[in-house]
Amino acid sequence: MRDLRASTALAVAAAIFALSARAQPPVWTIKGAHSTLILFGSVHLLPRGLDWRPKALTDGLAKADELWFEIPIGAATDLEAMRLTRTRGWLAQGDTLSVHLTAFDDARLARDSAGLGVPILALEAMAPWLAEVTLSLAVDAKAGARASQGVEQEVQDLAPARARRRAFETAGQQIGFLAGVDMTEQVDSLKATLREIEEEPDAYQRLLGAWMAGDLAAIQAQALDPLRSASPTLYKRLITERNRRWAKLVRRRMTGRGRVVMIVGIGHLIGPEGLPALLRAQGIRVGGP
Repeated sequence: MRDLRASTALAVAAAIFALSARAQPPVWTIKGAHSTLILFGSVHLLPRGLDWRPKALTDGLAKADELWFEIPIGAATDLEAMRLTRTRGWLAQGDTLSVHLTAFDDARLARDSAGLGVPILALEAMAPWLAEVTLSLAVDAKAGARASQGVEQEVQDLAPARARRRAFETAGQQIGFLAGVDMTEQVDSLKATLREIEEEPDAYQRLLGAWMAGDLAAIQAQALDPLRSASPTLYKRLITERNRRWAKLVRRRMTGRGRVVMIVGIGHLIGPEGLPALLRAQGIRVGGP
C-alpha cells in the first residue's frame, strides 16, 4: 500500500475525481413479493469531497424502512470495540511481535512504522492482527481516507431517522474473526500487508478507483485475491463463512415487507462467493452486475 509521494497522490486523485463523473459504484437490487432490498458495497474509509453516491442508493435511502450495516453504527459499538481490542489485541507479557517475524519482515515493520508515524514500541506489544489493522488504518489516513467520510457514516446520516437500524454482526464477532485465527496465519497476513505498504504505495487509490468505476474484477484482484493467497484460513473466516451466513439473513428478510438498504464491504458482493452470486445460485433474481 503505500508511502505516497505528493505528486503521485494528486495525479491518482485527479483521475478518480474525473472517473466519478462517468461511473459510480454498483448497486444490486432484490425484489420479494412485498419487499425491495438494495445491496451496496462499501469502501469503509473515503477521502473528503468524493461524490460517490449512485442515484439508486440515494433514492433507496430516502424510502428505506430498514437500514442494515455489518455492525451497529454508533458510540456504543466504538466503545465495545475498544474494550475488546484491549483484551484480545495484545500479546502476553514478555512476548513481542518481532519474535514472530523473520529478520527481513522485522526490518520492514521498523521502516513502515517510522514512515507512517506509528510508534514501534506500541506495535511490538500488539498481536499480529491488531498490528496489521493499525498499520492499514495509518496508511489509508496518510492517503487522505477518513472514517468520518466513510460510506457507513454518510449513509447513517443520510437515511431517515424513522428507518430501523439493524446489523448482521456485533463488534465482538468481528474482532473474534481476526483474533481467533492462529498465530501463523495472523503473521502471514501481516507480512502481506508489510510487503504491500512498501511495494504498492498506490494500492488504496487503485482500489478506490476500481470501486468508483464499478470494476469488480479489479476489486477482486486487489482486495480479495491477496487475502486468499496470504491467509486461506482468514479468508474463509472473513469472507466465505460470513457471506454464507449473511445470504441466509438476506433471503429471510426478502420474505418480509418494506424497503431495505443493506451496506456491507464491497468484497462481500463480488465473485462466485459473493452475496449476489450465492443468492442467484439459490434461484433468487438479483438485479445488478
